[in-house]
Amino acid sequence: MSELCRAIEALLFLSPEPVVTSALAEATGHSAEEVSAALEELGRSCAPGERGLVLRELAGGWVLASAPEHDEAARALLARPRTPALTPAQAETLSIVAYLQPISRPEITRIRGVAADSATNTLLERGLIEESGRSQFGAVLYRTTSLFLKLFGLPSIADLPDPAEWDPSPEEAAELRDRLLAAGDLRSGGPPAAEFPGDEEDDAADEHGDDAFADVAIADADS
Repeated sequence: MSELCRAIEALLFLSPEPVVTSALAEATGHSAEEVSAALEELGRSCAPGERGLVLRELAGGWVLASAPEHDEAARALLARPRTPALTPAQAETLSIVAYLQPISRPEITRIRGVAADSATNTLLERGLIEESGRSQFGAVLYRTTSLFLKLFGLPSIADLPDPAEWDPSPEEAAELRDRLLAAGDLRSGGPPAAEFPGDEEDDAADEHGDDAFADVAIADADS
């Protein structure tokens, strides 16, 4: 293993976040091309079955991670209280932002069929989404963060699963159809949509909030 390769290994070991090639080049005093070659060398030395670590590209940078075959032992060693899992409403909101970003809160509300304030605020607090400017109507736009890519093991947003490959069960297809119909009714001035399982607790704080289905410019003017 070359000296540069060992240096990069040390830097990746020390960093809690993915490190981009340019940062590695600046830290080591080498060119980006030299660093890329060293990363390839490191990747070969960490090939599956060779060591307990693997080199992975995540969120536009590089990290050293434990080899998949040691996941069970790692979980046993590091088992401790974890951050609560996302609720169905939060996971649904996050998926909408991930696939349609940048997107405003009223748009999320229209797609979900229920207010999105509580779920959106939680995702902001956890660092999974962030503000990304404003729409032409003044509504705050949201996008996913590098933490989202890291936690979901994605090199970039382009690596999200293709929705066209989703094969829903009859029950999932029926619920999705109901949601879309309800959202369409609301958009055309129909009666309010009924909430769906998993939404009640997460959006209880939103019952007195803004008019979830008003015009974008009005509904999110103060966002």
